[in-house]
Amino acid sequence: MELGEVLRRRRMCRNFRDEPVPPEVVDRLLDRARRAPSAGNTQGWSFLVLEGREQLDAFWEVESDPEWRDVPSLPGVLRAPLIVVPLCSVQRYLDRYSEPDKIAAGMMEEGAWPAPFWVVDVSFATMTLLLSVVDEGLGALFFGLRGTPGDLRSAFGIPEGWQAIGAVAIGWPEDDRGPVGSAARGRRPVDEVVHRGRWQADPGPARPNDIPR
Repeated sequence: MELGEVLRRRRMCRNFRDEPVPPEVVDRLLDRARRAPSAGNTQGWSFLVLEGREQLDAFWEVESDPEWRDVPSLPGVLRAPLIVVPLCSVQRYLDRYSEPDKIAAGMMEEGAWPAPFWVVDVSFATMTLLLSVVDEGLGALFFGLRGTPGDLRSAFGIPEGWQAIGAVAIGWPEDDRGPVGSAARGRRPVDEVVHRGRWQADPGPARPNDIPR
């Protein structure tokens, strides 16, 4: 699939079939995700990959509650056969920028960083994963974690120092209902997003004239 088509097709999927993703496809997705850019080529990310009913049930047990699972739109999400939890490590970046070729940057302490590049980089990797999902004909939903971080850490043996930024549910889309919910608001036109040479006045909220695909 051409990159432009992947970008047009990408949107969050909330309705999956209960059908496994072949192992070779999972491997391709993760291999592509690890090729995202990172500061100092630190690659300070990891992916917790959960498949099979036992692992998935354990995930939903610590990251949701009965009331949330009863939301009408949730059964389609809970059917996703694959969940990837992207994590990042601050210490990996502090260690990397303490090495001889980076120490002159003066970023050996967390507070010296102009932005949390560990979060930026794992977000790059997550976006690469989302685009790869589309290229494979699959659907994905990135969502925030609702549980206590310590519970996820304990349930899956995540070491201290690794921070999860959310989770990605992946699987075969049950149907294509088109943009729903927030997606129906559409995209802001290019001339409202791009400021050439000087910042222009904000024209206000987005107009639903460009439905994302």
